[in-house]
Amino acid sequence: MQDYCDPEVTMSTEPSFREKYAFPASYWNANLTELFERAAYYSMASFIVIYLARLGLGDYWPSTLNGVLWFLVYFLPILSGTIADQIGFRRSLLIACVLLVCGYFLMGYPVWFGGQTLALQAGKEVTAGAGVMVPVAAAIVLIGIGGSFVKPCIAGTVQRTHLGKATLAFAIFYMVINLGSVFGRLTAFFVRTKLGRLETIFIVSMVAAVLAFLVVLLRYRDPDTTGEPAKPKRSIPEVLLGMVKVLGSGRFAMFLVVSSGFYFIYNQVYNVLPLYVKKTVELSPAMDLYTMANPITIVLFQLLITKTFGKLPPIKSIIVGTVIIGLSMLINVAPLFMAGGVTAKALLPMGSLFIVLTVALIAFGELFASSRLYEYIGSLAPKGQEGLFLGYANLPMAIGSLIGGPAGAWLFNDVMCKGAVKQADGLLKLDPQAAATGWVILTCFGLGSALSLWIYNRWLQKQV
Repeated sequence: MQDYCDPEVTMSTEPSFREKYAFPASYWNANLTELFERAAYYSMASFIVIYLARLGLGDYWPSTLNGVLWFLVYFLPILSGTIADQIGFRRSLLIACVLLVCGYFLMGYPVWFGGQTLALQAGKEVTAGAGVMVPVAAAIVLIGIGGSFVKPCIAGTVQRTHLGKATLAFAIFYMVINLGSVFGRLTAFFVRTKLGRLETIFIVSMVAAVLAFLVVLLRYRDPDTTGEPAKPKRSIPEVLLGMVKVLGSGRFAMFLVVSSGFYFIYNQVYNVLPLYVKKTVELSPAMDLYTMANPITIVLFQLLITKTFGKLPPIKSIIVGTVIIGLSMLINVAPLFMAGGVTAKALLPMGSLFIVLTVALIAFGELFASSRLYEYIGSLAPKGQEGLFLGYANLPMAIGSLIGGPAGAWLFNDVMCKGAVKQADGLLKLDPQAAATGWVILTCFGLGSALSLWIYNRWLQKQV
């Protein structure tokens, strides 16, 4: 009998590096497309509310419109994924890239060709006219629709080309998402600081979207489905009927409500945090670099968290992540009461330093919660309907974003900035008590969401 420790046996059975990472060309080209698309989106994501505020959209519209943008990106895949299945991934991706290029162009249009100038700081009232509002609204719709096509096409390609190595294939895919995020932010930082103009971030977004288009046009081909069972194609009315069916499940609808609290807090990374730093801490914050703490933390700790806590039941992991994301907001109370306040300098202004720590902590919450959401939703679905229910797994993010935009604007302007005094340099000097109240409210919302998830799970167990 052969000894299983025989090195020759090991060498003959252990796959080589090339064999382990051997995937079809469509898989790698899809990932390259995803990298450029994510680079395009995150080139501008950290500054969009600051940009819109400086364009004259006042205190409330920037966050509200940003919430609508995130809502479209995460809600519309329910419909765009169905269209992509019908017309093909390649054609869908080409259309998506064209829409994204046009959307990013329209975002910069008011400054480039509309004669608008960016104010140093945002005013309270809306001063922008139709020359700003129309192209910005059109840009949000185009970016939302374009972005909604990309995710189901790329994820669908990965699903069809993983060659029995789904875990590895999707791990690479998620790594590419974060690498694209880092690449986009770094490039945007270099370009805008070199040229000294904030609106140049949309040039970076446009170029990245064009590169994604070229990858799809020249390299990407729809994955080969020969030998696979034909997937039934659903019409848009059937998709909407499926949504009614899914939401008609009381326990799933309830889960959507209680789990959206996590994404409500997450959405404030791109609403409250940029406004807080820009208006109260420093005039020219490097929000692209500050928010880069999120993808870097995920890349560095994803394997460790998965290995250490992977056996934790999905609902407990989601609850832990929600607690972490809630507590991440509370640490911003500390610099409010330090000597020198939020503008006191260390490596960064103290307010900015704690924002970076907040973003990193939110990434840990994401590692615990987001990665287990699909697993838990699958367990909620009636037997045989897992695929249907998983198709609506992005709804918590869509709900949290839609509510998080206007709610974040209210929380920052009416709670945190209550009693604030405008200083000579244009920054607001916050009343520490009022500002702390805002951060505590966000924390309580996160902890309340975690508690509601725990209560929900206890209720669900009693129904079995």
